[in-house]
Amino acid sequence: MNFRIGHGYDVHRYAKGRKLILGGVDIPFEMGLDGHSDADVVVHAVMDSLIGAAALGDIGVFFPDNDEKYKGADSIELLKYVCKVIRDNGYEISNIDATIIAQAPKLRPYILNMRENIASAMNLDISSVSVKATTEEKLGFTGSLEGLSAHCVALIYKQ
Repeated sequence: MNFRIGHGYDVHRYAKGRKLILGGVDIPFEMGLDGHSDADVVVHAVMDSLIGAAALGDIGVFFPDNDEKYKGADSIELLKYVCKVIRDNGYEISNIDATIIAQAPKLRPYILNMRENIASAMNLDISSVSVKATTEEKLGFTGSLEGLSAHCVALIYKQ
């Protein structure tokens, strides 16, 4: 089999008056994330890791942030499209492993729902989708609550 690994990263600053959407879950918090779409950093990192593994560019190639049709877009729907593109290029998705870096809010109560949403969008068993959260011990932009970020690695393959 031909295995390929991709890494994805995304970051957004906090913004008042926006929802905080992570892994397709609306999380109660006094701030959301600023962005052209719903600014779901977790799903954006997942998409970027998949696109990178297939050497198809990055999410900006598929969903430019200056294209009005993606304004406020639901990132879970965008992920479904990316998975179709990956499969149309002859790959299957083995698994993903995502890490959210956020000082606040506490995300543990929402992790299972994030995994379920992402697995469903990717047409994978939940056992193939890992989502974790960590803080940066009050260091850097995430530690000072300026924003949050996410990393993801993906393994895809052709038989």
